[in-house]
This record gives sequence, structure tokens and C-alpha cells, in this order.
Amino acid sequence: MKNEMKLRSGTTIKQMGSAEAIKKNYLSRKTLSDMHLMPSGEPIAYDIAPDGSIIYYFDPEKVIEAPPETWYFPNSKKESMTLPGGSIIHRMSIRNAASCGYYTADRLEKMHYEPIEEPVAYTYKADKSVLYFYDKKTAKRLPLLCVRCGKDIRYKKKLCEGCYEVELEKRRVEGNEKRQAYYGMDREKVLFFDLELTGFYDRDEILSITIVDGTGRSIMDTFVRPEHTKSWKKTEKVHGITPDMVTDSPTLKELTPEIKRIFQGADNIIAYGVSTDYSHIKYIYDTEEEREELHGKVRCCANEFVRFAHENRPDVVHASLTDAMSCFEIEWEGVPHSSVADTLACRKVWETLFPNYYNAKPE
Repeated sequence: MKNEMKLRSGTTIKQMGSAEAIKKNYLSRKTLSDMHLMPSGEPIAYDIAPDGSIIYYFDPEKVIEAPPETWYFPNSKKESMTLPGGSIIHRMSIRNAASCGYYTADRLEKMHYEPIEEPVAYTYKADKSVLYFYDKKTAKRLPLLCVRCGKDIRYKKKLCEGCYEVELEKRRVEGNEKRQAYYGMDREKVLFFDLELTGFYDRDEILSITIVDGTGRSIMDTFVRPEHTKSWKKTEKVHGITPDMVTDSPTLKELTPEIKRIFQGADNIIAYGVSTDYSHIKYIYDTEEEREELHGKVRCCANEFVRFAHENRPDVVHASLTDAMSCFEIEWEGVPHSSVADTLACRKVWETLFPNYYNAKPE
């Protein structure tokens, strides 16, 4: 079985001898250089030279003309060098090399790369010693070190596993203190709401709205007749609301005074994924001041669940409302993805996250 190599992009290429590469019309770096060409894509095969360096082969359909700086010097003075493997490389300035994506080994190391292919160009230092350039595209990416201790390889959030666990424990303590705190909120002034829409963008219209308070009492639950959209096939498959179901329903404009009155009396307005719901409901307000006042009341249940899961349940990898319900083993009331069921679910998840939300701090 042929050996394989995985490139930084995730592409896997196979080892291939020179004879097979020639048969397939693949071009080595040496051949490209002789033809004054350079690769525009990733290698498609490789081989190992006798000195242990990597020889890459490239697709002849994915090459471009090399900049003149890579094959001649000012005044047509061509300077070149033959490497032990037989490849001919040309002299070029550091600036021209960088423009081609070629860097010295020291520079690549600072960029967290290690050259594994032979040099592709060279220049001279002030002391006349040779300085080689390597192609960053074919260099090996080195593991990044922890930004805190600088000793171990990064695990998450730019931290090594040890530093990450220390940071996570700190955040877990802070998060649990926040969730277990006593807020003393008035159940009747804490509202939960959800919208169902004709689509997924700001331009889409509201099809249903449900609002309940902290006691579970329904404050508003109605379909909404869109004024501009006639059909919504994609989202209809999700929430099940058809055009016929909203034919005799009030428009958002007709509901606006009542929605404003309800929200005006609330201390907090909570939704699961509030950015989507807020981005649609805010347009019932005419001024930016009114919108800012509403935004000051909204709370996102999804954000709080994401934080909880990150700190306490690393096994939970998704954060939809369904995932939150499953995580806390909460039963649904109604059909998921309807505004009624989602609103009631949002309330249950929030009150699970914040068990003392309505309680006053004990004396």
C-alpha cells in the first residue's frame, strides 16, 4: 500500500515515484522552475528524495507563470544554484520572495511552520553566506503553544489542556453563582415569547406570536397574516403554518398597539435565540430610542444555555431549544417548532437554568 501524506487543508496525497509522476504528466518543482512556472494549487502527489527532503508533484492544469523576479535578476543577470537533489533554484530578493509566498526557515518558524521541501530560491546575507527560501504552501504547520504558559500545545481557546481546565473551573464557579443567585423577579412582569416566520431573514414576516408570563399564563397567542408574502414553502415544513391558516388572522400592524402595551409593562422579555426574534419585533417601534428600550429588557435563553453547557456539560455539542430540553430532560407541551410549544419550552429551560429567578434572597 502506498504511503500517504495529509496536507494542511486536509487533502490526502499519495507517494509516487518519478517514473509514475512523469507518466501522469505531473510536474516537480524543478520542472516548473525550468519552465519559469509556479504552482497555483496544492501538490497532488509527493516523493521522498535520497537526502530525506520532500519532492512535491503538481497538476499541470494548476500552474501560473512565475514572476520574472524568480528567474532573472536586473539587467538579465541570471544567478542560480543547483541543489544536491538536482533542482536549480534562482536568486531573488527577500521582498520578491515574500511576494511569491517564499520565506526563510527562521521566518517560517516564527509563523509556526517548518519547511519539509527543499528550498525554492535563495539570496545572500551581508556576510555572503547563503540564505534559502522555502514555499509556505508546502511547509508543515507546527503545533501552536498555549498563549498563557507557552509550554504545551493548544487544546481549546488558544490554551493548553491544563490552562484551559483552570480557566474553565473559574468560569464554572462564576457561572454557577450567577445561575444560583436570587433575582426576586415578579413572575407577572417576566415575559417569554416566540415568533414563527415566513423565512430566515430580516425581510421575512411574522406568522405567529406567543407570549406567556412567568406564571405560565398566556398573554398573547395568535397567528399573524403577512402583508407581502403569499407562500413560505421552506419554513412551512418546519412550523407547519400554511397560508390558509393565517387568512383570517390580524396583521402585525393591527397587533402592534397591544404588543407594545404588553411589552411596556414587562421587566424582562426572554426568548430562545433572541437576536432573531428581536430583529423582527423591533420594527413595530418607530424610533431608535423605543427599540433601545425594548432591547434593554430582552434576555437570551440560548446564550445562557450555551454557557451552562460549555461549563458543565461538555458532552452537549449543539444548543438548539430541542437540545436544551433534552439536556434537562424536560417534557414538551405541544408540538416543537410551534410558537406556543417553543415559548413554554423556553420558560422551562430558563427556570431550570435560574431556579431562584423569582425568589428573594433569604435574610
